[in-house]
Amino acid sequence: MARRFWVWLHRWAGLAMAGFLIIVGVTGSLLAFYPELNAWLTPELFPGPHPGQEMSLGVLAQRAEELAPNARTSTVFIGYTGTAMIEMEHAPGAPDLDFSRIYLDVVTGQELGRVNWGALPTSRAMVMPFIYTLHYSLALGELGVWILGFVALVWTIDCFVAFYLTVPAVRERSRKGFFVRWKPSWRVKLGSSYYRVNFDLHRAAGLWLWAMLFVYAWSSVYWNLTSVYTTVMSAITDFQPPQWAQPASPQTISGRTPMGWREANAVAEKLMAQQAHIRGFTVTRPLGLSLMRERGLFNYDVHSDRDIADKYGATSLAFDASSGAFVSLSVPTGDRVGNTVTTWLSRLHMADVFGLPYKIFVSGFGLVITMLSVTGVYIWWKKRSARLAHVRRRVARPAPAE
Repeated sequence: MARRFWVWLHRWAGLAMAGFLIIVGVTGSLLAFYPELNAWLTPELFPGPHPGQEMSLGVLAQRAEELAPNARTSTVFIGYTGTAMIEMEHAPGAPDLDFSRIYLDVVTGQELGRVNWGALPTSRAMVMPFIYTLHYSLALGELGVWILGFVALVWTIDCFVAFYLTVPAVRERSRKGFFVRWKPSWRVKLGSSYYRVNFDLHRAAGLWLWAMLFVYAWSSVYWNLTSVYTTVMSAITDFQPPQWAQPASPQTISGRTPMGWREANAVAEKLMAQQAHIRGFTVTRPLGLSLMRERGLFNYDVHSDRDIADKYGATSLAFDASSGAFVSLSVPTGDRVGNTVTTWLSRLHMADVFGLPYKIFVSGFGLVITMLSVTGVYIWWKKRSARLAHVRRRVARPAPAE
C-alpha cells in the first residue's frame, strides 16, 4: 500500500513538473556555454582582452552615469574579459528606460552597446539574456521565480521518491539477492519494445545521474526559494545566508545618501584587503561592485584563493553605503560548512568548475533532464491508455445469459 502511494506521488509530481523541467533543461543546456554563445552572437559587446590599463569599478560606474544622464548605476561587473557590464535603473523622476544594461570597454570606457536585459529578444544581444531569464524565472519576473522555486522543492523531494521506487520490494522467500534484483533497474534493454526502452531510459538514467539531479534540484531551491534553503541548511549545518537574503538592518535603510562610486570603490578595496589579511586569503581579481539602495549597502565581489570557480567568484564583502563601515564578509570555502557546500552546489549548477569537459557534461545533462520529463509523460500516457482500453473492453463485454 505504501509503495502504491509513492508511485502515485512520483507520477503526479512528475507530470506537474514536466513542462517546467523541459524548459529549464533545454535552456540550461544552452546556458552551460552562456559567455561563449553571448560573445559569438554579439562580438561587438565583447571585444576580448586588449592592451591598456583597465578602469576601476568606480570609474566605470561613473562613466555609465555620464553616458546615460537619466539613469543611475546599480551594479558594475567585469567578469567578462575586456568588457564591463553596468546594470542601470532610471533615476528618481526620470522616465522609464528602454535599456537595463550598458556595456563599456574596460580600458577606454567607450560604450559598446545597450541591452534591455531579459526582455523579449528583438536583437541578437537580447537572445541569451532572454534565455537566462526564461531559465531562472520563466520570463515572468518574481512570479516565475516563485513558481520555479516550488518546482525545485518538489523536484528535490521527488529525487528521493524516485530512487526508492527503483529499489526492489522486499520479498521474504526470494532466492535472488538484493543487488541481483536491483541490477535490471540500472540497465537499458535496447532490443525491447519502444515502451520498454523509454521506461528503462527513464529509470536507469535517473539512477546513474541521481547525484547530479539532486545537486541541480537543491541548488535551484537555493536560487529561487532561498528562505526554505536557508532554513534547512541552517538547521543541519553552520550556514550564513548571502547578504541579499538577510533581513535589512534599520540602521542601513534610514534614507541616508550613499557615497559616490569612486569613493565606494576605494573603501571596498581597503576593507577587502583588511579582511584578506585577517582571514588569511588572497584576492585574485575584482569582479563587481553593486549598490543595494533598498538596504543601504554596497556589495563588493572578488575572486580569491577561497573560490573554486573557473571564472566567477563568491568572495563577497558588504559595507554601509553612507559611512563605509564594514558589515559582513562571505567567503565561499574554508569558513562555514554550509557555505562551502552551497558554493559547490552553485558552481556545479552554473558549470563554473572543472573547465570545458564539465561544461560539455552540463550541456548534455540539460538534455537528459528534458529526456526524463518526456519519457515520464510518455510512460504515464501509455499506462493510462492501457487502463482506459481495459475499461472499454469490460464495458463492451456482453453480459452473461441468464
